[in-house]
Amino acid sequence: MAKEIHLKVRRQASPKDKPYWEEFKIPYEPQHNVISVLMRIRENPVNTAGKRVEPVVWEANCMEEVCGACSMIINGVPRQSCATLIDNLEQPITLEPLSKFPVVRDLQIDREKMFNALRMVKAWIQIDTVHDIHQGSPRMDPAVAQERYVYSRCMTCGCCMEACPQFHDNSKFIGPAPLGQVAMHNKHPTGAYHKSERLHAIMGDGGITDCGNAQNCVQVCPKEIPLTTGIGELSRDTTIQWFKDLLRK
Repeated sequence: MAKEIHLKVRRQASPKDKPYWEEFKIPYEPQHNVISVLMRIRENPVNTAGKRVEPVVWEANCMEEVCGACSMIINGVPRQSCATLIDNLEQPITLEPLSKFPVVRDLQIDREKMFNALRMVKAWIQIDTVHDIHQGSPRMDPAVAQERYVYSRCMTCGCCMEACPQFHDNSKFIGPAPLGQVAMHNKHPTGAYHKSERLHAIMGDGGITDCGNAQNCVQVCPKEIPLTTGIGELSRDTTIQWFKDLLRK
């Protein structure tokens, strides 16, 4: 009997429908990743009971572990399905949507609350002019540029949010990904102009004090971003900001 690839997929027809498990098997081929297996099933969506069903829905874009769209829970671990090779997984392979975000359908989720948190902390460089890259731009220390670079690798994939025990429906915590972006933008020479605004945004309910320092985020981050280091630096910065606010009263 030929070797097979066996998938167990947690499916859900719509946000209001109940989830259920469905199994698929396809002939084994080497060098498959999770996305390519789902694509092969989509060509002939027949489950292990021999019933033709609706193709599994998932989200993907770059297929290069850059966009972060294809995040899902694979064998119990949040990760990028485009970069997860079948040959490295135990079978049957279980696929589930990230549980900390609303399900759209099957493995596709809605990460809007993470994007809303990024808006809340002003995770961008706000300028009202054009800087000449040779003359007018503020200079950046190479060491600081290197520190910022590791945070810039964030794909907003949601894996760190999934692994964080403080980020859930009954909590106001904004999660590690937005905090990492605050750490990055506050290090930028122009971004530092609005440093106090970002710090104030994370000093209230659901902010940095809600982090329990579980350090799960750094364990699952596909880009190995030192989120706990950034959160530690922000804890210091928010304390300093608190004293500055106090002295101004």
